[in-house]
Amino acid sequence: MVTKGLIVRLEAKSGKEEERLVRELDRRVSGGLEIRLLWNARDNSTAVELRHRAVGVGPLRFDVPPALALEAFHHPFAHLAAAPDDLLPE
Repeated sequence: MVTKGLIVRLEAKSGKEEERLVRELDRRVSGGLEIRLLWNARDNSTAVELRHRAVGVGPLRFDVPPALALEAFHHPFAHLAAAPDDLLPE
């Protein structure tokens, strides 16, 4: 798979900010819903991010095991149901 982009972002961890390297492995848009497959080069973790700009939803990011990353990218809502409860708004 070809890396389509490189995103560097700062995130708070243990009270201090650290730089995290995240690469976008794939992206698709379906019915206004943007779905991104992300890989963190530092810790080899994978995540799926969902965003629907027209209705103001997202970004909603959830981690998935690397072995399930492509499956989660193609079927994010099936894997979102298995995400921790604290990920979803109350």
